[in-house]
Amino acid sequence: MPTLLENIEEKLDPFLEPILLKSPVKRGAQWLLKVGESEIQYSFDFKFFMTTKLGNPHYLPEITIKVTLINFTVTESGLE
Repeated sequence: MPTLLENIEEKLDPFLEPILLKSPVKRGAQWLLKVGESEIQYSFDFKFFMTTKLGNPHYLPEITIKVTLINFTVTESGLE
């Protein structure tokens, strides 16, 4: 199932790091992702989306290399 995290700020919680890295480990027949102190099942079909209300956010390079940024802001001149 896709997951949506809304209204993020420019600084992300370190808890999201393993999810952004997509670094699962295979144990037996299962793929697991270590999040915090626990391991959860991982599916390669998993989609994770984040949105922000910030007009022009500036994320650190460590974050921008792990995600795809899409700016859906449309200006009046952009519509022309």
